[in-house]
Amino acid sequence: MMRSLWTAASGMIGQQFNIDTLANNLSNVNTTGFKKQRAEFEDLLYQTVLLAGTPATEVSEVPTGIQVGHGVKVSATQKMFTQGSLQSTENKLDLAMEGDGFFKIQLYDGTFAYTRDGSFKIDSNRQIVTSSGYLLEPPMVLPENSNMETFSISQDGRITVKVSGDDNPVEIGQMEAYRFVNPAGLRSIGGNLYKTTPASGEEIPGQPGIDGMAKLHQGFLEMSNVKVVEEMVNMIVAQRAYEINSKAIQTSDSMLGTAISLKR
Repeated sequence: MMRSLWTAASGMIGQQFNIDTLANNLSNVNTTGFKKQRAEFEDLLYQTVLLAGTPATEVSEVPTGIQVGHGVKVSATQKMFTQGSLQSTENKLDLAMEGDGFFKIQLYDGTFAYTRDGSFKIDSNRQIVTSSGYLLEPPMVLPENSNMETFSISQDGRITVKVSGDDNPVEIGQMEAYRFVNPAGLRSIGGNLYKTTPASGEEIPGQPGIDGMAKLHQGFLEMSNVKVVEEMVNMIVAQRAYEINSKAIQTSDSMLGTAISLKR
């Protein structure tokens, strides 16, 4: 059987995965804090027919050799943590991060996850939570009789609010930001959340806006960093690569048909 059939088939499988990745990016173009993925590929093993450097004569050697490749495979899906654009919402509980960092969230099972989605809410216990009800870490609880019109979060994470009967704002907490040595190593678990892995390293906590940590912007949300035009161009390239690999299979099949017809 011709090598090219399996080589071209691996190319089609790889481009199908590429399209799957691009489709996921495009489907999340309006997802708050979403970071696009990029499919990366590497070539498969090679069959060496003639090794470079093999002696050709007593005074010379083969300069290049002969190798035949066996196709391609997916090597990684890289998360691209570039900054998304900031959109004004005028909602005092919306927070956008500008720079390197994540919010820390406590899940229902007591474990922690990280997110760039700053669309927070207040629950019935006056706690700051995500849209799914996960608690912000460290926990933030608003005092009773808080005046939400005066609720304020500074760029360095200080939370203040006025309480009925008190003319001066009260500082109720200090938000923290968290970053990683290798954020691309974080594991996506859905719901705009990430979990740590050995590749990401442990969290590095810090105060927002200090020592290179992301600044906070109240009343803004970070949009997806997906660029639709760029993804569409990548999709066209992937489609054409898929098509040309299918042509290679058709050509290999035609060559096999020609060889078989010689017997007739």
